[in-house]
Amino acid sequence: MVALNPPVCDFGRPAVDFDLPGTDGQRHTLASCRGPNGLLVMFICNHCPYVKAVIDRLIRDCRELAGLGIGCVAIMSNDIAAYPEDAPENMKRWAAELAFPFPYLYDETQAVARAYGAVCTPDFFGYNARLELQYRGRLDASGRNPAPPDAKREMFAALQQIAASGRGPAEQIASIGCSIKWQT
Repeated sequence: MVALNPPVCDFGRPAVDFDLPGTDGQRHTLASCRGPNGLLVMFICNHCPYVKAVIDRLIRDCRELAGLGIGCVAIMSNDIAAYPEDAPENMKRWAAELAFPFPYLYDETQAVARAYGAVCTPDFFGYNARLELQYRGRLDASGRNPAPPDAKREMFAALQQIAASGRGPAEQIASIGCSIKWQT
């Protein structure tokens, strides 16, 4: 697996609307996922070792972000023919096992991932209350292995700042992860 880093934050870029099915049997949109102070859009998948390394802390952070008025949503855009572990039935099982506190959506056509410019899993997009991009960085210092328990909560701190001020930090460190598995 090739590790990729997404580009730096394109401050102010508007969030792209979506309407996707979730593991909960419901359809979710940009409007239904946002919180009053912003939105975190995460591109993740089941099989990626980078996602597996951060999933517990990601769940913790999303629970706490809800209390700050930041909505969270996870989108899976991989080609499931090539990566059956990421198929909707497995997404549903994983979301239930880990009690995801956010909708986990399936982007079958990969149109949403393309519209956002997602390049890897995990790839994080943090928006303010006006749905303007303010964060495109990493969760923390994790790579393929979990960071130490005392690792700085970079994404959480950035979104906390966005919730309070509407602006993300000027300095951001890109996430790292496996490439989105594009359909051929």
